[in-house]
Amino acid sequence: MSRTATSRTAVAPLTTEDAELLVAAARNTAEQAGTSVSVAVLDAGGHLLAFRRDDRAVLISGETSIRKAFTALQLNAPTADLVDAVQPGGPFHTLPTALDRPLLFIAGGLPVHREGRLIGAIGVGGGTPAQDHTFATTA
Repeated sequence: MSRTATSRTAVAPLTTEDAELLVAAARNTAEQAGTSVSVAVLDAGGHLLAFRRDDRAVLISGETSIRKAFTALQLNAPTADLVDAVQPGGPFHTLPTALDRPLLFIAGGLPVHREGRLIGAIGVGGGTPAQDHTFATTA
């Protein structure tokens, strides 16, 4: 019996400090655009590390930012890239309601990688889907 040794270098997890920097960067970009948003950052396990809802952001943006981040994390893909997949006839058509924790296929969620490994996700809500995607990407 032979063993093949594989070398895996540990990658530092997403920290609270990292998460707060992502929130600040997304919020600053949104503020420059004159948009009030909510920003959520999750670690690789889907746990909330940082969250901020601007005073004037619509209330639902808090929930959408978290769900966008969760969706990006679970599928390791930007939510903007998944919108067509949940349309009737798409490969993920029933996926938004198949889980206990609903996914949200609206632009604004992005996975966060370090050294090619998934370490968390960011979600932004409150602007248009295109704006939210830009704010998350900028962060």
